[in-house]
Amino acid sequence: MINPGKRIEQRISRLQEQLSRENPILVEVVSFYQQLDKVAKRLGLLSPAESYATQISWWPMVSILGTFSAGKSSFINTYLGMELQRSGNQAVDDRFTVITFSPEGKTETLPGLALDGDPRFPFYQISEEIERVVPGEGAKVNNYLQMKVAPSEKLKGRILIDSPGFDADAQRKATLKITDHIIELSDLVLVFFDARHPEPGAMQDTLEHLVKGAQRRNDNNKFLFILNQIDTAAREDNLEDIVSSWQKALAQAGLASGNFYVIYNERLAQPVENEQVWQRFVEKRNADYKRIMERIEGVNTERVYRITGNMESIANHLEQQAIPSLQMALQNWRKKVLMWDGIVLGSLFMGGVAFTAWLGYWNGLIFNPPWGDIGSSPIAWILFITTLIFGVIAVHFTVRSKVAQVLAAKLPTREIYGNLQRAFLLSTKPWRSIFQHNPRGWGYRARRGIEAVREATDRFVQSLNDVFTKSADNAAKPNLKK
Repeated sequence: MINPGKRIEQRISRLQEQLSRENPILVEVVSFYQQLDKVAKRLGLLSPAESYATQISWWPMVSILGTFSAGKSSFINTYLGMELQRSGNQAVDDRFTVITFSPEGKTETLPGLALDGDPRFPFYQISEEIERVVPGEGAKVNNYLQMKVAPSEKLKGRILIDSPGFDADAQRKATLKITDHIIELSDLVLVFFDARHPEPGAMQDTLEHLVKGAQRRNDNNKFLFILNQIDTAAREDNLEDIVSSWQKALAQAGLASGNFYVIYNERLAQPVENEQVWQRFVEKRNADYKRIMERIEGVNTERVYRITGNMESIANHLEQQAIPSLQMALQNWRKKVLMWDGIVLGSLFMGGVAFTAWLGYWNGLIFNPPWGDIGSSPIAWILFITTLIFGVIAVHFTVRSKVAQVLAAKLPTREIYGNLQRAFLLSTKPWRSIFQHNPRGWGYRARRGIEAVREATDRFVQSLNDVFTKSADNAAKPNLKK
């Protein structure tokens, strides 16, 4: 059986191999994450089976969410230039579909297990998350996820995710859990609504989860709200009325302005006889569709900066949050250990005095046990003192262990930088003095390691800026889609 440390090494190795084929500019960044791993593992924030490099998605993700019959699948087919997804006016698919590039030149559909068991994809072990939310459903991952590989060039270096209609899935808790997971990892989230349903109030549940959820996030700019199939309003020429109605609904749900688009599918649209009216719809659609395409094409560049920024964020969290939190916890631990040492040993001492007094071992303030003075019975005195010393030591280490466990229970186990509880417990092991200020693994070597990552990040970002802005050094732009 492969040990956890070896397994994570193999996983990172596979990640680097795939990046070298699809996004080579990021291969170097993986090594930066590994440097942070070394620091975190010495501290105990990461276990041997963990890595910061596996906690993010390395491929730009574009998610397509929304209500059923909103035209999500048709949009994907048009974008890819192939009929990959089934489309229709009813809910035609009740699973999330993760769409990736196929270098073999053919299209295949794989079960959800292909995603759950492959550490290269952002749904690795998602069955465990589903199980925690809905007991018994984790084993049914194939009911929630499927994977499709297609030879479209649009998929090189990125992942598309098509979702089931929000109001079409009976297993709501698990579906929302996967949706939240997708949103968290995505670089761009396209939320589709159907213009053929003029009453946006009927979609209140969808608006509640997607729109209000977006507003609570720091990265809400990645949400694009799209009113699709607006060509159905061309005959009545009420484009502005429908758009206004939806914008009002979005505003009531918390989306105040921006990131709202109006489109339709050119292949399926039926032009109206009034050419002026139709031209107005065409111009609006083309302008918004172009903006959407620009955002999709831009996710590759954004992902490089996002991954690099995440690495620097982890480095900062390690030094500015994890270490001070551990130092404060150790200080608190030291104070409580000394306090309880005093209380317990003082109580034992007073109890011992009272007990030996009851036995008649005291002559006034002079301790006079039956075995006499040291000269008359040295062995007895040595045994007594040895027992006393070992008793004090046993009490101290019992106290420090119990206090550490109580304090550790209050520390978080899942922070961006790792498991603070585990790091604290490792820093309170018996062989570590309670007077050590720094946690285990924190010293010059660790500080220098973090600083080296920061310096490497700065150099890498500067090189990215030179590449993407075509600066004076005339560096060749890397093919981020390769």
